[in-house]
Amino acid sequence: MHGIRGLTVASLLLMAPVAAMAQGSAVRQACRAEIQQHCAGVQPGEGRLRACVKENFAAFSEPCKQALLSSVAVVRACKADVQRTCPDIQPGGGHIQACMKDHFAEYSDTCKQAIITAKFGTR
Repeated sequence: MHGIRGLTVASLLLMAPVAAMAQGSAVRQACRAEIQQHCAGVQPGEGRLRACVKENFAAFSEPCKQALLSSVAVVRACKADVQRTCPDIQPGGGHIQACMKDHFAEYSDTCKQAIITAKFGTR
């Protein structure tokens, strides 16, 4: 069962750019040291960091894995909304996150729920 879940997680990680995922504060808090540890020397860009995270996913702590999965859920749920409202925004430096904040009221209920769940959990 863990093998299938790991493959599913790895597949999801391929769909979500690490740069976009890393903008989330939960991912930064939960994964910064682990990404630096497992992907030291990896030059970001052209999918290299994403590939490193995918390759080393099993080695990450549970809090980091959960943060990555939550970020993937936001990317999947909000992709169309972000493309519609932030088409010219370049990733990095929190630009997409700022644009999303500016347009939050315009997003689909699915996207809003994914953001809220990623931020606060399911409690």
